[in-house]
Amino acid sequence: MVAPVTTSTGGGAAKAATPSRGGGRSGPSTLLAWLVVVPFLAYVGTFLVYPTILVLAGAFQDSDGGFTLSNLTDLMKGVYLQAFWRSIELSAITALLGAVFGALLSWAVATGNPQGLLRRVVVAAAGVLAQFGGVPLAFAFLATVGFQGFVTQFLRDSLGIDLFAGSAWIFDLPGLTLVYTFFQIPLMVIVFLPALDGLRPQWREATESLGGSAWTYWRHVGGPILFSPFLGAVLLLFANAFSAYATAAALVSQGSPIVPLQIRGFLTGEVLLGQENLGKALGLGMVVVVGVAMGIYALLQRRVSKWQ
Repeated sequence: MVAPVTTSTGGGAAKAATPSRGGGRSGPSTLLAWLVVVPFLAYVGTFLVYPTILVLAGAFQDSDGGFTLSNLTDLMKGVYLQAFWRSIELSAITALLGAVFGALLSWAVATGNPQGLLRRVVVAAAGVLAQFGGVPLAFAFLATVGFQGFVTQFLRDSLGIDLFAGSAWIFDLPGLTLVYTFFQIPLMVIVFLPALDGLRPQWREATESLGGSAWTYWRHVGGPILFSPFLGAVLLLFANAFSAYATAAALVSQGSPIVPLQIRGFLTGEVLLGQENLGKALGLGMVVVVGVAMGIYALLQRRVSKWQ
């Protein structure tokens, strides 16, 4: 009688057959990862970290290179403080307008067919229009509702309505509010639509099965869940508007009503020669405001991730 042959499947054989995760394969993959990341880190360091260090150092220096706090104290008075308040006002108004209208548009898209043509068109248009800014956007609005824009001429010739009867509002904060809202709404659609898609149909079905109405669902389920994403989107839109420069620079040719245009005057103006460090102090103030907004946004995103 032949004894059965027993094949060993012990731990030693299994360990020998299993390739080590920390073996030689990690070397080339790690090197390849660094080769991909290094250009990005060099780009960020050159165009983000290094300028930030220059702004931080220059904000505490006088014209002779010595340490001073006068640059920061000057921000708390006069035209510079007014410029900060105007920038905050402009950013807050456009953030709220963009958030409200963008959320309504996102809700209309989310309630439709997920694979429908309307959703694809709106999402594609939002992705393009959210990045449409600077000189092209300013020119588009001037050609539309400027002094000689075709809408302005049509209203003046056909209906007798003069858009600029009171003042040249398009070159001041009202005009900037209108132009900024144009790219704030698409950005809100991009940011807020995934939050609406995260609402599970089972939650509404459970509310209805327990006798709850639509108002009950939005008050106790949908509203609390969407509150954090909505507030985070508002902060993101605020930071986006607060740091915008090219559109305002192309639209406003006289005066500097907001902080980015004030900084432009310090860096390019001949009258303010020798006061470049005050412009760096303005830049530091912008960094602080945007940093606080983005910090709160990051905390809200951490809370939102629990629901996702």
